[in-house]
Amino acid sequence: MKNSIFTWIVKLIAVIILLQTLYFKFTAAEESVYIFTKLGIEPFGRIGSGLVELIASILILIPRTTLIGALLGAGTMLGAIFSHLFVLGIEVKNDGGELFILAIITLLCCTLLIIQNRNKIQDLLRFKI
Repeated sequence: MKNSIFTWIVKLIAVIILLQTLYFKFTAAEESVYIFTKLGIEPFGRIGSGLVELIASILILIPRTTLIGALLGAGTMLGAIFSHLFVLGIEVKNDGGELFILAIITLLCCTLLIIQNRNKIQDLLRFKI
């Protein structure tokens, strides 16, 4: 029971962080446009990453597809973290590093979910999920 509650807390943290950024990406908020312009992938990168994050969030919440969602979420967050480290900087438009920290938290949550579902990786590789 405790493991199940912990799992759902980790899932919800990842999903809430992933979903809260969608509004800003899909409404072309100034900060999102700035980030993806600086990366040279505006608007397709902004909208595309938003779609991937939406799909990852849905998949994370469905127990049978949690592993796939966590892999998508982790991959997306690795991209965000590397973008911060090598292009954007930790702090973007005086946000105090908030976006960077949220990406790290989401990556940690997704990594925990991947570890927790590691026994399903072989099935995923055989397309049996």
